[in-house]
Parts: sequence; structure tokens; C-alpha cells
Amino acid sequence: MVLAAASLAACGDKAEKKPGQAMVNVNGQEITVLQLNEELSRANVPAAQQETARKRVLEALIDRQLLEAEALKEKLDRDPKVMQTIERAKSTIVAQAYLQKRIGTPTRPSKTEVEQYFNQNPQFFANRKLFDMRQLVLPTSALTDELKGVIDSSKSMDVVAAWLDEHKVKYGRGQLARSSQELPPELTSKLSTMPKGQLFIIREGERSLLMTVNDIKDAPVSIEQATPQIEQFLVNKKNKEAAEAEVKRLRATAKIEYLNKADAPAGNKPSDPAAAVTGNAAAPAQDVNERGVAGLK
Repeated sequence: MVLAAASLAACGDKAEKKPGQAMVNVNGQEITVLQLNEELSRANVPAAQQETARKRVLEALIDRQLLEAEALKEKLDRDPKVMQTIERAKSTIVAQAYLQKRIGTPTRPSKTEVEQYFNQNPQFFANRKLFDMRQLVLPTSALTDELKGVIDSSKSMDVVAAWLDEHKVKYGRGQLARSSQELPPELTSKLSTMPKGQLFIIREGERSLLMTVNDIKDAPVSIEQATPQIEQFLVNKKNKEAAEAEVKRLRATAKIEYLNKADAPAGNKPSDPAAAVTGNAAAPAQDVNERGVAGLK
């Protein structure tokens, strides 16, 4: 193989690999250049890292081929759960392909659109804040009335930590910084007016965060810095709106009969018709780290 590669290099580009040419043969199954390029494309590997990434991805493809072959030997592809997962993935991929074809390539937002979004959302850009916070992470089940009383009467997170240690409640410590661009507007507003050092709780299902703000700093972002992010957000927003419009059109011409009336949405219209296909691809920047503000104490 080394001699063959050297011969090809000596001939210049005359023997350039074809897209489907095999690179590796794994127990009789080929891995082609086309497969490798597809994996690299999906990974969005920067040009400077392509060579290193090609080798790593090729080895990963070999590993996957070996695992798949063993799975087929054990007929796992016939397992009902596996078959159901495959069908779901196939359905999602085909639906996304249709939407992509229908929507096409969105036009790049104009300079005016970017400036308008920038000016309408100063909390994300011109008036952006950076919150330096400390936190204790503990089970929500540990938030008993007794602990809440300790939190209410304490002026320091260390006092609460000492109480948790004394009562053998497991918790973790952390320090983080979040900008007003990453937080929900409601939470940003509360944090901005909250006295430094005040303790508050955010509930996240089975775990809760006891937090305090150490410092708040101004961290403005210029329109030049924000433009790429705003452009991407506006493109995603247009894609989502176009997908919703197409699904709405299809629903209007389809015959949809709910066999169980309890399953039918109010007015027979879903709140987000494209959600099952588009997922969260068009989430705005301020929703990236959104948490339930209802749990804020």
C-alpha cells in the first residue's frame, strides 16, 4: 500500500481517487472515500484539522463497521426496539429532506434586518450584562421546610453549606458566569435588581440550584461582533417559520381523525406544528440556557 501510494503521488493528480473508491476493506465490507467525506462534512471539521481528522474518522468508521457486523450476526437488526428506532430515524430524515427541499436555501438577512434586531434587543448586545455567580447543587428532595428556613435566615452560602454538611446532605459547589444573552429575560431582570449576596433557588426537576450573584459587570457587544450570530438566528427563524407554514398547509388539506378525542389538541391545531420535524434548530439566542423561572425564590 505504501508503494502504491508513492506511485500515485509521483504521477501527480492523474490517479486521483474517485468519490466512491474503497479506502479500507473490513472483513469483505468496503469503507469508501464517499463515506469518509460524508462523516467529515457532518462533523464540520476546520480545514486546518482535516488531515488529522481524516485518520481519526476513518478509524472510527472501521470500529463502527466491526460493531455493526457483530450486531448483524446476532440478528439485533431484527429486534423490535431496534427496528422501531430505525423506522423513526428514517421517518425523521425523510421528513427533514422534504422540508429542506421545499424551503430551499434561505436568503442572507439584510444589513437593515440585522441592525433592527440589534437595536430592538439591547439587553443582548448594547446593554449586555455578565453575571458572576456561585452555586450549590443539591437534590430537590432535600429542600425541606427546615432547609428553606436556614436559607431564608442565612446571609452567606457558606452557612448553608455548613448546615448541609452537618445534616449529611450531599451537594456540589460551582462557580459560573452567564450573560444576559444566555438567560431568559425574566431571570435576567430579577438578577439585575437582586442585591449582591442574596440567596435564591432555581428548581430543575430532581435537582435544585442554590445560587447567589457575586458581581454584575457591563459586557456590551458591538454590532460588528454580533452580526454573525444575529444573521444565523434570523436564518433559523425564517427556516422555522417556513417549516411551520408548510406543515400548516399540509394539515389544511389532510384528513386527520383522532380516534381518541382526548388526544385531540384544542381547536384541532398544535401549538408548534413543525416541532416534530425541526426540533429546536431555530431557538433564539436568549433561549439557549432557559430554565424554569417559576422555581425562582
